[in-house]
Amino acid sequence: MKKWIGILLWIMYASFACAQSDSAKVFRVQAYGELYYSYDGREPENHEKPSFIYNHKRHNELNLNLAYLKGSYDDGSIRANIAFMAGTYARYNLASEPGWAQFVFEANAGFKLSKKKSLWFDAGIMPSHIGFESAVGSDCWTLTRSLVAENSPYYETGARLSYTTTNNKLYTAIMVLNGWQHIQRPDYIQRPSLGLQLTHKPTNDLTLNYSNFVGSDQADSAKAIRHYHNLYLQYQMFTSLGLTAGLDYGVDKYTPVKYGHWLAPVVMLRYSFCKRWFMTARGEYFHDPQQVIVKTGSPNGLQVWGYSLNLDYQIRPHLMIRAEGKRFNAQRPVFSDAGVFVTNNSNLTLAMCVRL
Repeated sequence: MKKWIGILLWIMYASFACAQSDSAKVFRVQAYGELYYSYDGREPENHEKPSFIYNHKRHNELNLNLAYLKGSYDDGSIRANIAFMAGTYARYNLASEPGWAQFVFEANAGFKLSKKKSLWFDAGIMPSHIGFESAVGSDCWTLTRSLVAENSPYYETGARLSYTTTNNKLYTAIMVLNGWQHIQRPDYIQRPSLGLQLTHKPTNDLTLNYSNFVGSDQADSAKAIRHYHNLYLQYQMFTSLGLTAGLDYGVDKYTPVKYGHWLAPVVMLRYSFCKRWFMTARGEYFHDPQQVIVKTGSPNGLQVWGYSLNLDYQIRPHLMIRAEGKRFNAQRPVFSDAGVFVTNNSNLTLAMCVRL
């Protein structure tokens, strides 16, 4: 993989050198950074939020959630992206990856298979095809991520064949992947995983999406197959009011002989009450009673309601400040408070996002 990244860097450099006369159109450099302060009502002594939270992880300290520097090349027939990152998102979300991979945000390249049709083949480390939230905070309606986003892939490694219709209303993609959010496939998994994405935009105001994953995150000897389905819609009902609603459902083995399931609906409403101010309310539920996907550290699986209210102020086109209050209410004690498990948890988070 390190050799592959080196080749990708060389291709991007060579492409940029050949296109200096029109570099603004084919080559771009982007930078992003998100500083945050978060206060967890449990006041954990080690300054870490629960194990199933990966973004804005640190309690009661000013920290960097994600910063990256990205180079992109696209001449209409060849495209490539490479980005390196730092921050607590990388520290916690990529902890299981080899050391060299824990700083790679993207590393992919692709080429167009048809002169007349938007048919592309891409390969490498890419953003996940699952869900409507990403690790990049300024792309999301809420400051923090939902529980379903935190516990499904943010990134994936593999090959993708995609097609977009000429009217841009339908996008279709199929993927062969290294697994469930893996840059390097674990030694105990030899079988590839598969993914599918269908995105339909019947109007400019409405987006409908279905994504899935079929594969395994367990050793081949377990003979387990994970089936995961992600549905969501985004609807701009009025100029000032937007709706996002999603439903995720997964099935996988949790003992050598038993399969369990998890379910996660989420709804968001975003209101713009003037040009630079935005408010988002979120309601969510995460149901994983058998701890198939989320290990709570308690005897109880994660069955929790979440509520948040988010306020954003766009100071400049490239600068945003954000504030969010969030509360979780679980059906059974899963949040550790001074060594005792309790049923609720509250957080207040502030952030500043800069994008250049």
